[in-house]
Amino acid sequence: MHSNHLLLEEPIRMASILEPSKSSFFPAMTKIVGTLGPKSRSVDTISGCLKAGMSVARFDFSWGESEYHQETLENLKMAVKSTKKLCAVMLDTVGPELQVVNKVEKSISLEADKTVIMTPYQGQEASSEVLPINFDGLAKAVKSGDTIFVGHYLFTGSETTSVWLEVESVKGDDVVCKIKNSATLAGSMFTLHVCQVRIEMPTLSEKDKEVISTWGVKNKIDFLSLSYTRHAEDVREARDYLSKLGDLSQTQIFAKIENIEGLTHFDEILQEADGIILSRGNLGIDLPPEKVFLFQKAAVYKCNMAGKPAVVTRVVDSMTDNLRPTRAEATDVANAVLDGSDAILLGAETLRGLYPVETISIVGKICAEAEKVFNQDMYFKKTVKYVGEPMTHLESIASSAVRAAIKVKASVIICFTSSGRAARLIAKYRPTMPVLSVVIPRLKTNQLRWSFSGAFEARQSLIVRGLFPMLADPRHPAESTSATNESVLKVALDHGKSAGVIKSHDRVVVCQKVGDASVVKIIELED
Repeated sequence: MHSNHLLLEEPIRMASILEPSKSSFFPAMTKIVGTLGPKSRSVDTISGCLKAGMSVARFDFSWGESEYHQETLENLKMAVKSTKKLCAVMLDTVGPELQVVNKVEKSISLEADKTVIMTPYQGQEASSEVLPINFDGLAKAVKSGDTIFVGHYLFTGSETTSVWLEVESVKGDDVVCKIKNSATLAGSMFTLHVCQVRIEMPTLSEKDKEVISTWGVKNKIDFLSLSYTRHAEDVREARDYLSKLGDLSQTQIFAKIENIEGLTHFDEILQEADGIILSRGNLGIDLPPEKVFLFQKAAVYKCNMAGKPAVVTRVVDSMTDNLRPTRAEATDVANAVLDGSDAILLGAETLRGLYPVETISIVGKICAEAEKVFNQDMYFKKTVKYVGEPMTHLESIASSAVRAAIKVKASVIICFTSSGRAARLIAKYRPTMPVLSVVIPRLKTNQLRWSFSGAFEARQSLIVRGLFPMLADPRHPAESTSATNESVLKVALDHGKSAGVIKSHDRVVVCQKVGDASVVKIIELED
């Protein structure tokens, strides 16, 4: 897997760029989150997405009813069974999202330099003169000169389907705007974004709570994507809400940073959240274009050092309608990987795009190529320096396992873990080889019945770069006699062999607990 590891800092033979990429069981170390919707909800298409490399399925509740998403999820379960590929579930909340309500769904043409009125009275029909919206506090929030952006759900930024408006005046609850570019809005719903203005709406709306407590609980969601996270308090409130919902106390919260307010409080949010989603669509509107890359690099670096997954969105928008990404998009995906992103999130590209499977496949290939030239050595030194001394016990074991694996050119690191923490720490040091995290189930009780933990922990590593989970047999505890450990290890090695990442005579680094001690050992495989 790493004999072909090149470094951009060293001269690359140009001809070597043309060598075909070898396909492997894991399309890439970087994970792909796919949003399932109208164009990607049949069992066949979802199976194709899983085979192409999707490991997390995102359900976006900004549109569609719970029953619709439930049907899609049932299809996902069938696809998981038939492909034997694990997939985690992410529920994306609506949050304080402003929307233009177009009940009759007819196209609305807006002409540059004319005016249009935004009104909170949703009974009115949307037209070229009036746009009803789902929020009655807009008039209080904006002032003359503010910029408002209205576009089809998920901004494409392409100016024929999105419109820039400038606030001219406020009349009672209505906001009068000047249209800056001609555009045609089509569909039932368009998102509205007011640049750099705080919208007084709760981050977790009543609708969100209802969806989480019904659909979320029923389906034991692995991740909650918290839209428009603006403060650390937003994450704390969501966590407090989840903690009262049985199994959902284990759900991980990913804070979605979508505006200047979230950016300003980024450090506190990162401390509270389990991971971060950089929503570049909205951020690209709130931030000047020349600042977008800077925020991405700074945010991903902070996530890397904290050992929390960083997910980047809006990478291959043009593939919504085309079979190939643009050159800029292909480079953008690679740069996201080189910056240190854990996962790439596809929205419109898979939700309503014409080529969901091809999109995942191409993004996976670009990620795999970028990983070959990722400067692991520099990254490792940077992370060790950032962590400082004295290191914690676990951090020291994790970094030692990665260093050992690289020095002996191991083909894989196998880590026994019950909470998933040890495996995530190993992944934090970005080893060049895959990490098989063998999740050992723990017996737990709620006073009424006994059950095994482990499924959540296994699926939650599906968003972490380089981590590939397998659930061990609960009869084999992780911290016990050497005999049972050997049998679990054998199962893990067999899994690695069948996946094609381990061959005879390979070296493998194993990280496990024996009694109270954590042990890193190197084993060499015979024939």
